[in-house]
This record gives sequence, structure tokens and C-alpha cells, in this order.
Amino acid sequence: MTFARPWKPEAVVRLILSVFVCIYGGSLAGCVLQYWQVGGKTSGRVFYPIAAAAVACLAATLVLLRRPMRIENMMPRLVTILGCFYSGLLLGFWAQRYAASEEPSVAQMVVGTVCSHGLGLVLVFRFLREHEMGWGEAFGLAHRSREAVLLGLLAAACFLPFGLGLEQTVGWGLKYLSPAGMEPEQQRAVQVLRTAISWSQRGLLGALTILMAPVAEEVLFRGILYAAIKQAGFGRLALWGTAGLFALIHFNLLTFLPLMALALVLTYLYERTNNLLAPIAAHSFFNALNFGLLYYFQKP
Repeated sequence: MTFARPWKPEAVVRLILSVFVCIYGGSLAGCVLQYWQVGGKTSGRVFYPIAAAAVACLAATLVLLRRPMRIENMMPRLVTILGCFYSGLLLGFWAQRYAASEEPSVAQMVVGTVCSHGLGLVLVFRFLREHEMGWGEAFGLAHRSREAVLLGLLAAACFLPFGLGLEQTVGWGLKYLSPAGMEPEQQRAVQVLRTAISWSQRGLLGALTILMAPVAEEVLFRGILYAAIKQAGFGRLALWGTAGLFALIHFNLLTFLPLMALALVLTYLYERTNNLLAPIAAHSFFNALNFGLLYYFQKP
């Protein structure tokens, strides 16, 4: 059984914290790219040293998180890790204040996705080596793989109308039922996709959206985090907690409920097949369908 694979709790915590650092690092890298392209609110002699110091602090945090903690050195290590992380966080916020604009761009999305999801997969590789496992053994990739992929594709096709309907309902509720008449905003990723005009840009964004993002997110959320919490004896927390976190990290109120519902479906697929290919295929096909619909209905 896939969920019989015992993840070390300390290793899971270190991995999740490291991925969080990579996500913020990706945001910072996008900020640096933006400044390099269009300038900012201060000179480069001020901006670049601040950004470099922030990157150095985040890199030091990742290095410190790689090493297992021992009881005798836990407190000094923890203080050092927190010091490096919060220093990088504050310096990063400081650097981002000097960015010229908060408007997302294709280049920013590419850099951010590669830094967060790409480095996340590298961290998972090291995580599996620590457990002396390969990808297939860890996530059941060889277990009835064809059936798992087909079931994932079918689930995504069936879920799409429900997800779009739920998103429309949430948008209607935010606009007409909220006291302030809140106007729902689309995800930043969707805003970026709309700005991509050339086929090369769309192809690159499609590869990241359909291939890299689903693999990285399913490995982290379903393959490791969900399985680890469930192994600890907290089945309901594993189900609802990881689903809520999955929806939350997309930072969009309009899509929170649809993405949470999608996460529940993805978790069911993993449980049903004991093969991570099922939720990966569903997630990838769901993104592909949305990607195609976005450009099909986009006004010229």
C-alpha cells in the first residue's frame, strides 16, 4: 500500500519549510527580474545589494534546513534558522517595495514557477534519498498505472463543469451578497496567461501549467503531506487540512472553494488507486482544459 510508506516527521517538516522558502524565493526572483527589465523606485546600487542579501539569507535557511536536528543542538539551530529566514523575509519585502509595478508578467511567472516548483522537486528528490526510496516505490507509480491515468483523466473531465459552476456561484455571491459588493479578481496566474500574446510565451506557460505545476503540487500535497498526516493517525485533518492548504496557496478568494473541492477529488483518486499518477493526470488535464478554454474564449 502506498500509505504504508513511513515518512520521517522531521524530514517532512524540513521539506515543507524548505518549499515555503523556495516559494518566497521565487517571488523575490520575479521582483529582481522586474526591476532589471523596467527599473524601480530607487537606484540599482540600493536595490541589488538588498535583494542579494535577501537571497543569501534564504539560501542559508535552505542549507540549515537540509541538516537533521539533534536534541543537543536543536535550540541554537532553530534560532539560527529563524534568524536567517526572517532576515531574508524582511529584506525581501524591502526590496519588493522598490519594484516599479505590481502588475504580473510572463517572465515573472516563469521565474517564480521554476524557482518554487522546480526547486521543490529537487528537494523532494533529496527527501526520497533520505528515505532510501525511488519515485516509483514512494508514490506507487508502477501500480496499475494505465488504469490510474485513465481514471484521473475521466475525473478531471467530469469535475470541470462542476468547478466552473462553483466558481461562478462564488463570484456571484461575492459581488451581490457581500456588504461591500466585492468585485472578484482572477488569479494572478490567469491574469498573466491573458497577457501572453506570442505562441512561444503560451507554449512555455502551458508547459509550466500543465506539466511542472501538477507534478510538483501532487507530490508535495498528496504524495508526502497528506500521507504523512494520515500515517500519524489524523485522517480527517489530512483530508481537509491539505485540501484547504492547497486552495489557500493559490491566494485567490474566487477559486478557494473550487480548488478545495478539486483537492478532495485528487485525494480520493490517490486513495482509490494507490498511485500518484491518478491525481497528477487529473490535475494536469484539469489545468490543460482551463488553459484551452481561457484562450478559446479570450477576445482578440
